[in-house]
Amino acid sequence: MSKILVLNSGSSSLKYRLFDYSDTASRLLAKGLAERIGLDGANVSYQASGQDKQQVFIALPDHEAALGQIFRFLLDNGLSSLNELAAVGHRLGHGGEYFRDSVVITDDNLPQISSAQELLPLHGKAFMLGIAAVKKLLPALPQVAVFDTSFHQTMPQEAYLYALPFEQYSKYHIRRYGFHGTSHRFVSAELTKLQPSARKVISCHLGSGGSITAIKDGKSVDTSLGFTGTAGIVMGTRCGDIDAFIPLYIMQTQNKTAHEVHMMMNKESGLFGLSGGHSDRREVEALYLKGDPQAKAAYEVYVHSIIKYIGAYAAVMNGVDAVIFTAGIGENSSLLRQIVCERLAYLGIELDLAANTAVNGQSAEISVPSSRVKVWVIPTDEEKVIADDTYRLAVKPAN
Repeated sequence: MSKILVLNSGSSSLKYRLFDYSDTASRLLAKGLAERIGLDGANVSYQASGQDKQQVFIALPDHEAALGQIFRFLLDNGLSSLNELAAVGHRLGHGGEYFRDSVVITDDNLPQISSAQELLPLHGKAFMLGIAAVKKLLPALPQVAVFDTSFHQTMPQEAYLYALPFEQYSKYHIRRYGFHGTSHRFVSAELTKLQPSARKVISCHLGSGGSITAIKDGKSVDTSLGFTGTAGIVMGTRCGDIDAFIPLYIMQTQNKTAHEVHMMMNKESGLFGLSGGHSDRREVEALYLKGDPQAKAAYEVYVHSIIKYIGAYAAVMNGVDAVIFTAGIGENSSLLRQIVCERLAYLGIELDLAANTAVNGQSAEISVPSSRVKVWVIPTDEEKVIADDTYRLAVKPAN
């Protein structure tokens, strides 16, 4: 048995991929998404390797029902029996300070895994739903937790401590944790194959959520996201870094609750808030190019936040050998990459305009050969990282 199922649970969704590790290289057999779990219009999409995408609208009262529907599809596309599954790997948003690596889920560590998710008020509980569903339907199947935060556990103390009374860290565990670790880990590992000499790397994971990470000799030494996923650069609907007093000021002067301000900063801010209701980068870019003043302001603030972090991390590492763009915006917006790189010319970055516009979903260098700092577009694959870790921890040792 060498088939690995990867699950990424949201509060009303369940993303999945099925991998086969029976050959020397893993193969993706199927993928899909269960959406609107517990809501009207629930559906499950399926796409077996080499086939067209299918979608079925069906009532999904909970994650257990969604997983059951996913299993029914997989039994027709890639599995002859559920007994062929060797293990399930889960994306977990938070590992706290407990977990520096992925782990096999056991009765002993499940309480720690669960308590770490409480540090993510918006999505923490959702990550546990997939684990519970698998445990109920296939109780004997090994499960592995892969944490967004574990890659950043190599950060030095000066990078992760906040200058608050020390008790806030020692007693309440308030510190910089960082996220998107599986993505930064994947693309930085891919870079070692493409540019083996690169020791100081800045990885820009730019999607609806976004983070920038300084990676030295393969290890995270600083990252823009912090105690939660609200910090750092401007994002689709999240504000990124702001003065710490602003939420308190809003509560005091506008009679808003802590929850209302929390939702404002996470759901109503970022590109969405500044542009007048557009969180999709493509919409903002189109309006920006037309000269829309709000979209122009939103886009320029977004770009400014990215440039600022790249410059800061070049300083933290005393130089930079390569910059990586990845995730939905980083991989697909040639305009953003061009503007950012042009404003980083002082680092020795020289962009190849033709290569930048020709990016087509494959890893590609977009800087000219003479550029002192190399610039790459590397598609991320977080599910592959989860599958590889699951195979390594729960399957390979038994072979």
